[in-house]
Amino acid sequence: RLRSGDGLVLFDGTGGEYTATLVNLQRRRAQARIDAHTPREAEAPVAVTVLQGISKGERMDYAMQKATELGVARIIPVISERCVVRLDSERWAKKQRHWQAVAIAACEQCGRNRIPSIDSPCSLEAGLAEVDSLPGVIFDTEGDRAARDLQPTEQLATLIGPEGGLAPEEIQRVADLGWQRIRLGPRILRSDTAPVAALAVIQTVIGDLG
Repeated sequence: RLRSGDGLVLFDGTGGEYTATLVNLQRRRAQARIDAHTPREAEAPVAVTVLQGISKGERMDYAMQKATELGVARIIPVISERCVVRLDSERWAKKQRHWQAVAIAACEQCGRNRIPSIDSPCSLEAGLAEVDSLPGVIFDTEGDRAARDLQPTEQLATLIGPEGGLAPEEIQRVADLGWQRIRLGPRILRSDTAPVAALAVIQTVIGDLG
């Protein structure tokens, strides 16, 4: 839809953005002239890492897309007890590249100029080891604290289950690590709805949606 001479905004994923002018447009190639750099930031004040239980197809894509729009800093896809998706290492690598592309496209749509990291899929144990230095929170119907009890922090980790949910032992495991168990209403949310709800709560209480 753009033509030579039109203006556009570019970003390289590391912060800030560039006003530019399209100077050459071909079928599979385009050239632009960088005119100026603008140090605009659109990141949330709390860097949230989501350990996302892997779900099938579009549900996982939706979770990646909406988490990016809501300001997630990092997503670690985890293979938990009730995951139904089982692939070999080559296909997992392909999935990781696809999810990263989904996150990049979501950044373009929502105006973020820093791209969240999408890790390679790993076991829940390995994912928890990646965030062992961060305060954690898990949302579940039997949580003993309300969302308003979330304390301001610069970094936070949360765990979301796959289609079959988290096993009781997995919930207890993160509780034993000292993670807060926050009530998110009496209803059980789908695997693609849960990260959206969790991030919206976090960003409203201690982020930039309040």
